[in-house]
Formats: sequence, structure tokens, C-alpha cells
Amino acid sequence: MVEIAPFKGMTYNKGKIKKLDDVMSPPYDIISEQLQNELNTKNEYNFVKLILGKILPEDTETNNRYTRAKQLFDAWQQKEILIPSQTSAIFPYKVDYIVNKEKKQMNGFFVLLKLDPEYKTVKAHEKTLAKPKADRLNLMRACYANLEPIQLMFMDQEDFIRKTMDAAIDAPLIKVKGYDGFTHQLWRLDDPNTIQTILDTLEKKILFIADGHHRYQTSINYATEKREQTGNQDPDAPFNYIMVVLCNMFDPGLSILPTHRFIKMSQVNFDDLSKKLERYFIIQKKPVTDSEKDSQKLGKKIMNEIKTENKHVLALYTKGCYYILTLKDEHVMDQVAGDHSKTWRTLDVSILHKLILEEFLGITEKNLEDHVKYTRVDAEAIQQVDEGKYDFSFLINATKIDQLKAIADAGEHMPQKSTYFLPKMLSGLVMYKM
Repeated sequence: MVEIAPFKGMTYNKGKIKKLDDVMSPPYDIISEQLQNELNTKNEYNFVKLILGKILPEDTETNNRYTRAKQLFDAWQQKEILIPSQTSAIFPYKVDYIVNKEKKQMNGFFVLLKLDPEYKTVKAHEKTLAKPKADRLNLMRACYANLEPIQLMFMDQEDFIRKTMDAAIDAPLIKVKGYDGFTHQLWRLDDPNTIQTILDTLEKKILFIADGHHRYQTSINYATEKREQTGNQDPDAPFNYIMVVLCNMFDPGLSILPTHRFIKMSQVNFDDLSKKLERYFIIQKKPVTDSEKDSQKLGKKIMNEIKTENKHVLALYTKGCYYILTLKDEHVMDQVAGDHSKTWRTLDVSILHKLILEEFLGITEKNLEDHVKYTRVDAEAIQQVDEGKYDFSFLINATKIDQLKAIADAGEHMPQKSTYFLPKMLSGLVMYKM
């Protein structure tokens, strides 16, 4: 059974902050060092100071990015920069944006979700890595709060929950332009009858993690730690809940973008590799002409070339040329991944990892973090190879939502970074202080 609850969400005080746009932040895991510096200078109360503080050479166990986040979090509350809502509420959330020249609106809402350590009603589709979990655990320990939400999806073909919320809200509490250029709006809904209707509707649903696998598992680990430390076995203790944004899987405002792979492996001979790949793929080698040096145009061109409805096509890019790889027969995946479901075996990202990264490059789960980095930006997958930051890259098509659901239903895990959802949740809109 899914258990959710309203909460006294903490938000920025509009009476103290002249322009709320200036204190908002992207999610911690997509902030580059350059963007971190920009946000730090944008406003003294920018949210990045809490979620991604600077690491300093003189850091110690008692003075570090996490202890400084705690000090700032407490100070901002004392100064009433951050203030809690007076009543428990859920927080409807809408994002208006444009992707591929199409206007969209994502509908969701912030709420507390009771943790499901056995993943019975909360389904995951990705495995988690140790380093990101340790980082967020340290921040949670220091602040005793969820500063950012994770995103989960539920199925509501009639769109009943959104219609119920829309009928109960008027002017937004917060309306800002995010780092992404998207318009983010937040409401506070504290009508008990409406809240109860939404809680009852969600009770028998299954939830699917869209974004935040590491933070969900971190919250489970943290709750276990707190129970052992405090002896508090109350199932409704604050640490047994996590702040989430819930979205309808059928919301046309949700988008999934591909996540491309950068590879750091300097000894690869591409002529040799392409001959090996002919075992499974039809190979088209294409030189990059002088007129195609623009990474944005070339990225778009390659994505158009691999676009397909029923085939498996991806691209390998290296400086000066690229290879279009079309899988000859998807049944080869039955032989190399027979222990997985058919859906898993026919994911483009699974084909890339099993038939190329593992078999021909020797990149497995054990050394993945040493050789592979990720980007959702087509142009970046070209540019960073041209600049020598990586040796080559793979550009792939996006995973579909129905594939994600089938994988999670089967209790399987996709390879790392198989999905990239748009829009990303804006950080700084609302917090859960345990």
C-alpha cells in the first residue's frame, strides 16, 4: 500500500527575497563547477550553497561542505529567509517548457512518501552506485532534512488527480523562471477534503522512480541508521518519509531524452573496432567535413540519422568521423543476455552495454565509473570529444516510458543512466525539515 502525507513545507520568504528566480538552483547532480560558481555569486541565499557547497583544502571532519550547509540552513531559518507553512499541505507543481519546438506543461505535486525498503509498491529501474549515496547521506545527516525531491510516476489514465487539484487551486505561491528557461509554478493546497481524496486515490497505486534512485536508497539507509541510533521504532517517525514529486505517467508534459555516453579509452583503434562490430552491426563510416564542424548541427544530423521506429541504431563518434551502427538481428541478445526479459534485451542502451562496451571494450559494471561519463546534450557528445576531454562517444535514442514500466514491473534494472526526464525538478521550491 502506498502511504503519502501532507507536510509543513519550508519555502523561501517572498518578503525577504526580492527576486525568487535568483535563489533557485538546478538539481545538485547536474551542476557543473562553472555553474556552481555562477550560482554562488548570483545571490547570497542561492540554494546551491545548501545542496552543493564548495569543497575547501582546509576541510576537516568538523568543518566541511556538510557542516557548513547545516549552519547556513539553521541561520536562514533564524533570519526567516526560509519559513515553514502554517498548515500541512501538498504542493501542486507545474512546469511550462519547450522541447523540440513543442510547448509542454508537466503537472505534478510535492508530498511526503513513506519509504518502502523492500520496493514492493515503489519500483526502481536502475541500480545505484556507492559514491552518490555517500554524498547525499552526509548532507541528510547534517541537515536532518530533504532539501530536494526525487521524482516518481503513477498511472492515472483518467487524469483524475490533476483535475482534482486544479479545481482546488488559484494563484500560485511561487512562480519563477528556472536556470533552464522553463517557468516553474508552485501552489500550497491545504484543503483536508481534497488532500484526503488524493491520498485515497494513490493508496492502491504502484509508483515508479523516474529520477532519484540513489536518494531513495539513501533515505532507506538513513532511516535504518536513525532507528538504530535513537531506538525510535515508530513507523511514522519523520525519517521514515521522503519528500517526492509525483507525476502521472500518462501526462503528455513528461519527456524522456536520450543519455549519451562519453568513453575514456585512448588505446582504441577504430578501424579494428569497426571490423569487430561487423559481427553484430551494419557499419556506415562517415567522415566529418569542414562544413559539419559545428557541434550543434552535427549532433542534430547524427540524431536524425539514427532515428528509427523499429530498428536498433546508434552512433559512435570520434574526432574527424562517426560510425552509424545498425543491429543486424536483435536475437543475438537472447544469447548474451538470456537471463533478462525481452524488454531489457531490446533496449538500445542494453544493446550498447552488452554488445559493445562489455564484449569489445571490456567495460563492465566493475570499471564503468572509470571509463564512462554521460550527457543528454547531442552537441556536447561531439564537442567534448573534439576538445580531447574524451576519446569517443556513443549517441543513442531515448528509452520509452512503457519500456521503463515493463523493466520496473519485472524487478529488473537498466544500465546506469538509461533515462533522462524533462523537465528536471527545480531545487529550492520547497523543503522537508524532519
